[in-house]
Amino acid sequence: MAFATINSSVPSSIPAIEDAFAAEPALKKRVYDAIAHTPQHGLLFEDIAKYTSSLLARTATAPVRPVEVVSDGPAMKKRKLQNGNATSAQSSGDLKSDTSLQFYMQDVSFAVPQRKKLTLEVTAGFLRARNQTSKEVEFGVPLDNIQHVLCLPVPEKNQRQFNFCIIPQYADGVNSPPEGVAAPDAIVWTVNDGPPKAAFSGNGQQLGTDNEETADKLVQRILNDSLPRTKVVRPDEREFVSAMPEAHRKGEKAFHVKAFRGSKEGYLFLLSTGILFGFKKPLVFFAFENVDSISYTSVLQRTFNLNVVARPTSSEETQEFEFSMIDQADFSGIDGYIKKHGLQDASLAEARRAKRYNVNGAKGEDEAAANEEGAVEEESELQKAQRELEDQEDEDEEDYDPGSDTEDVPAEEL
Repeated sequence: MAFATINSSVPSSIPAIEDAFAAEPALKKRVYDAIAHTPQHGLLFEDIAKYTSSLLARTATAPVRPVEVVSDGPAMKKRKLQNGNATSAQSSGDLKSDTSLQFYMQDVSFAVPQRKKLTLEVTAGFLRARNQTSKEVEFGVPLDNIQHVLCLPVPEKNQRQFNFCIIPQYADGVNSPPEGVAAPDAIVWTVNDGPPKAAFSGNGQQLGTDNEETADKLVQRILNDSLPRTKVVRPDEREFVSAMPEAHRKGEKAFHVKAFRGSKEGYLFLLSTGILFGFKKPLVFFAFENVDSISYTSVLQRTFNLNVVARPTSSEETQEFEFSMIDQADFSGIDGYIKKHGLQDASLAEARRAKRYNVNGAKGEDEAAANEEGAVEEESELQKAQRELEDQEDEDEEDYDPGSDTEDVPAEEL
């Protein structure tokens, strides 16, 4: 009875606690529950709340202070971490906080940045992966930092699967973060074709039980509803489809092209917003506005190489990426895609950067003009590549003849 009398005197609202935990309603409730259970600790919790508020105030006004972390790898690379303005960067504490859970899917196979099964979560402000044993958040990204999201069929699998590729700002392999900001990781996970098996809304209601929505379509819908800056992009036959059908799934069209970057084998996907090379680390995504030009080298009877010159958004320095041993059967489709978007012409790069293609953007007059100008430039580029061949034929034709007698030679990288 005495306890009840003491407990009833506990105020329902304490200003210091309200201020300190305004952004953490779940934690605030736990504090009030603890005070109700042990009222003698009320002043202690109030002092902790005041101290927390002072720390938050200091963090919000603190300048950016790069902290150098020396890796233990052979190159001894240094990464710089930002601990500055909370409005421009999210800390791991924010990522792991008790924000409102909107969706989660258990037993999801992640491939990047970690290869393991985790629980995929979408909260009010984050996309994150949680360890199913320890319940700790392993990694994630603020939703408003995500620039590109791709849903791509996984090549060369007997069972149809889809890879979701999350590409945050500065994680595309082209644009580097500003000084003092750590480069984030891209995130890749796989879902099987068919109804979702362990997908739930934030309140725990199981989703997909009516079999009306496959797992990939469900995840796509959740992401589209949650992402403030972009939408999920999937392959489109109007952009590119391989001349060779999917080898492991009879009758299914393939949207990828096998290629090598150095000795690393991967797949090129030619999409409505750019070109992806994946799915192994590090992924590279060339958004149209970052493509300076694309050209061909080592054009042989059976294979050719693709050279992409990329320019970061905030820099004038370019970097070159070469993808080798691409099957000649896909030359026509790739060539059409490049001409369609004017990617072969470096003089159009500024227009591409100014236009900044968006997910739902329609083609305009600028793009049509780029296509016309690009066709002329592309012919001269191909003629230049053909002149490198020892046994040259059909020099006066406008387009490259895949029936050339030239023999294949291994690419220099392999």
